[in-house]
Amino acid sequence: MRTPYTHGHAESVLRSHRWRTAENSCAYLLPRLRPGLDLLDVGAGPGTITVDLARRVAPGQVSALELGEAAASVTREGVAGTDVRVLVGDVHALALPEASFDVVHAHQVLQHVPEPVRALREMARVTRPGGTVAVRDTDYSAFTWWPRLPELDTWLDLYVRAARANGGEPDAGRRLLSWAHAAGLQQVEPSASVWCLATPEDRAWWGGMWADRIRTSAIATQLLDAGWATREDLEGISAAWRTWAADPDGWLIVPHGELLITA
Repeated sequence: MRTPYTHGHAESVLRSHRWRTAENSCAYLLPRLRPGLDLLDVGAGPGTITVDLARRVAPGQVSALELGEAAASVTREGVAGTDVRVLVGDVHALALPEASFDVVHAHQVLQHVPEPVRALREMARVTRPGGTVAVRDTDYSAFTWWPRLPELDTWLDLYVRAARANGGEPDAGRRLLSWAHAAGLQQVEPSASVWCLATPEDRAWWGGMWADRIRTSAIATQLLDAGWATREDLEGISAAWRTWAADPDGWLIVPHGELLITA
């Protein structure tokens, strides 16, 4: 079941995804990991989280799933030199036997799929009894930043519009628990955490990354093709991200909902 991936796979997008580690992106899951567990990482992207998780469960078998061959090739490059196997498949209909894994993990995935409830059912189906399904997704409308530059408000409005047009739910973080219950999953531990970006280094990374993404990645193409923004609009948003990054008072939090589901 394919829908457009709002972010695409431009260098600026991969720059963001390669920053992610087990520590900064799935700390809530780490206490449940131990050597010997078999793990499936759904939507593994460039594989930085996958490789971290693989170190923690070795000698358990780790598999990384991506929807298409192009995305899977990015994952293969990221996990090169490890024992991680890369699979191509759809989380809505996994071509995997029931009870295949001890842990099934998905970071920033459910916000992009058209049927998150169905995806959660499939993730639970391939998890062994007593195992863990772990999901973490951001909540775009709850982003908070300072200074409050008007162009960044426009950026958020445009992103939410584009993501929903692609069949996703950019405010997935607040909805994870309801989706799990709708999937019939009742043994659920909910939590939340944030990325806080306020140091000069973090601001330069985030602001520079989005300054580029809003100009040259898939979302820029979508916004221009749909007539929702002009090239001048996108250049203004890009400049605002650089202004925010250079401000010593610049501060931003990215909130995430998290679930640990016992199968």
